[in-house]
Amino acid sequence: MKGFREFLLRGNVIDLAVAVVIGAAFTAIVSAIVSAVINPAIGALFNASSLEKAWVVTIPGIGGDDAELRFGAVLAAVIQFVIVAAVVYFALVLPVNRLKKIAFDRLKNQDEKPPADTPPTDVEVLLEIRDLLRAQSGREQLGVEGASAARSDAPQGPGLGGTSTL
Repeated sequence: MKGFREFLLRGNVIDLAVAVVIGAAFTAIVSAIVSAVINPAIGALFNASSLEKAWVVTIPGIGGDDAELRFGAVLAAVIQFVIVAAVVYFALVLPVNRLKKIAFDRLKNQDEKPPADTPPTDVEVLLEIRDLLRAQSGREQLGVEGASAARSDAPQGPGLGGTSTL
């Protein structure tokens, strides 16, 4: 019972119910347009009162009951389907796809941009701290050559290219 309640309270079920109701109302509008405007207009071309009464083929029945094939009614249903499909595509699918593309492009552009202020690395922060401490203690009395050598990123010490006093 709990799973059924969760299913019913999902947002997708509510959205689907709204879509069905709106779709039914929209179908009624399209049906009215097809039956009141398009069917009589096309029926007039075939000398009939409406499209449903055009292209009727009568087949004599065995017991005296004639069967009628109404090809005009099928054409009316096809026209109604094409109108519904066109409205759904141009009013819903096309704008939603366009919005998705815009949102995707914005996200893509945000991912491609490097951050404006990249934080300094650990080594850079430690070098700054070292330099500030030296400046405060007054030990920074080295010459230009000594300062640049002390600030180089090359490791100093025995066996590492530095000088050693043993």
